[in-house]
Amino acid sequence: MGRLNTVPASAVLLGIAGLIPFVGFAALSVSGTDVGLGTIGLSPRTILSAYGAVIASFLGGIRWGVAAARGAGWRDYVLAIVPSLLAWAALAAPAPWDLRTLGALVLLWGIVDQDLARRGMVPNWMGRLRLALSGIAGAALLVAA
Repeated sequence: MGRLNTVPASAVLLGIAGLIPFVGFAALSVSGTDVGLGTIGLSPRTILSAYGAVIASFLGGIRWGVAAARGAGWRDYVLAIVPSLLAWAALAAPAPWDLRTLGALVLLWGIVDQDLARRGMVPNWMGRLRLALSGIAGAALLVAA
């Protein structure tokens, strides 16, 4: 893999867009405002939890895709399924443990995935971007917990 250091603008913009639900629903959860979601049986906290679990699964999918594309071994495939399994379990956990688990998972996976760039399996910029995005998303989940 080329050691490309410049982050593509599309990756930055889409990464930031992916943070909007984390930051927005965390803010609504903390404020106690449901902006009318209660009328349809939802809450900002429930939406945040579901989004956090989906994104955690997506993070595992990144590693699975890299492992498949780069011919990696068992370790990468096993690591790839961990976020999905833990996120699924977090959805069954009572508050505040659901968001605490998801927040810790997203933060931890930003660190775990740093080995992909170190091993030359993804461009350098991806490790840095993942760390920043995971930091903000994980913090939002933890604040809302």
